[in-house]
Amino acid sequence: MTENATTLMLFNSLTRQLEPFNPVHAGEARVYSCGPTVYNYPHIGNMRAYVFADVLGRTLSFKGYRLTHVINITDVGHLTDDADSGEDKMEKMAAERAQSIWDIAEHYKQAYWADVKALNIREPAHWTIATDYVPQMIEFAKGIAEKHCYELDSGLYFDVSTVADYGRLARAETTEGQSRIDPVPGKRNQLDFAIWRKTPPGETRQMEWDSPWGRGAPGWHLECSVMSGEVLGFPFDIHTGGIDHREIHHPCEIAQNQAHCCTNGLDVPANSGAQVWMHNNFLVERSGKMSKSSGEFLRLQLLIDKGYHPLAYRMMCLQAHYRSELEFSWEGLGAALTRLKRLSVAMSHHRSDPGNLEEARRLLSEMDANRELAEKWKSAVLREFDVAMSDDLNTPAALVVLEKVIGATKGLSSGWTIDTLMCALRIDEVLGLGLERLSRADLRIRPKSATITEAEIEAALARRQEARAAKDFATSDAIRDELTAQGVEVMDGDPLGWEWKLGD
Repeated sequence: MTENATTLMLFNSLTRQLEPFNPVHAGEARVYSCGPTVYNYPHIGNMRAYVFADVLGRTLSFKGYRLTHVINITDVGHLTDDADSGEDKMEKMAAERAQSIWDIAEHYKQAYWADVKALNIREPAHWTIATDYVPQMIEFAKGIAEKHCYELDSGLYFDVSTVADYGRLARAETTEGQSRIDPVPGKRNQLDFAIWRKTPPGETRQMEWDSPWGRGAPGWHLECSVMSGEVLGFPFDIHTGGIDHREIHHPCEIAQNQAHCCTNGLDVPANSGAQVWMHNNFLVERSGKMSKSSGEFLRLQLLIDKGYHPLAYRMMCLQAHYRSELEFSWEGLGAALTRLKRLSVAMSHHRSDPGNLEEARRLLSEMDANRELAEKWKSAVLREFDVAMSDDLNTPAALVVLEKVIGATKGLSSGWTIDTLMCALRIDEVLGLGLERLSRADLRIRPKSATITEAEIEAALARRQEARAAKDFATSDAIRDELTAQGVEVMDGDPLGWEWKLGD
């Protein structure tokens, strides 16, 4: 970063305050994000966490840091809730489907990766798969067992009284904040948690390993401590996850990290294993279809099947600050799609001059190779964008800047300059909306189930024209809505003179 850059301020959940980002290693940013447990498809609320982490990573790159981002894949160890006993999510799904647990993990891992691609989320530097790190998990547990753990018939447990400030991240001063941890006979403290779970006598699991504490599997909390430390080293810069992780999973991770690193209290945030802990808030859907336990839940493919481009959901996420609760509705998704379409139409003007686009890309590449030159080049509008993103990833404000620079709210038809195009491309790199390639046609609502012929379209438009001539606007609007539901975009007053367009 240069002296002209705006300081990146991030909200640290551990301290509950905004703090300037000061990397552990100069010029680098090392980030770990809690990834999915691949026992089922991710719902759109799950995917909000990865849109947030992606924007964080893109912002760090924009600010000039060399980013190393790690996202884990949990394919063992996560129980059906945050308790210390019960069924493993992966084992449970494999039994229900009568399939190999390895096949279950592979299928849902690929489904998750498909959603990542559809939402234009950048690939992290490392995908860490939990089962690839079991030997390291056993070594980690052996290293802390003598001072911090005790063994019961059910497994090896971490004694939270052996580290300072357990639960500070969750602000859990009493056991009420940890009520999801069920009592286990023999535990010294209710908040103690399993880091190795023994396979019960008489049972055989598809995923189990030999350990000093018996044959079994690692605990979910242990996995993330090991994978983050192995790849990024302790302490690293930023640990992200959903706000639900702030209550149990991350406090348990922190305790393990303190034990492993022999650190003291959390008045020094780096003692937790990461300097900054960041959490996105919930996506709320009032009908209750956000829970996978309901059997039918909102996943990205459902949005696609209903005809919505997946980047409309990314836009919906960007319109709210990551720490704000976001309510999902189909009306809200439609509004986000409309806003994205306006940006796409405004941005499409650059396509009329491919030479300008190539020149803008070339100049941006030069900027990437010379940060000092890049800071000197920054226009006022790009500095305004920098200020927005440096304010704890204020994407709602950043979107306004993007609309300003490309004239999306004014129907810009001319006046594109190389500088304008460079600003637009650079901002879109950070927000990840893919506007350079996204066309208006891409964003038409085309439900998977829609079937309609050209003759049917023409007949409906004729009826609509009659209704409009008779000033029967209710009927006119109803016909338009019917056509839209079948993938037909009626474009009244379109500057190109189209009356309608059926998506491919």
